Amino acid sequence: MSSAAPWRAFFGYNKYTQIAGQATRAALKEAERVEADRRGVLSLRYQEWKDGQSGEHIVMAKQQQNKSA
Repeated sequence: MSSAAPWRAFFGYNKYTQIAGQATRAALKEAERVEADRRGVLSLRYQEWKDGQSGEHIVMAKQQQNKSA
């Protein structure tokens, strides 16, 4: 018998944690679920550095506001 996790045959670790997180948030009561959903929202930006000087911030994906609260 293999000691590898059975889910590894179907998807990678990132997908596994995404599914587990969604299931955990879905099991929470409404107030806790809303708070957890807010923490799960991401924004993506980066900044290039050249010769010890920082460049401008480049926003790749802006954070979306939940209007259902």
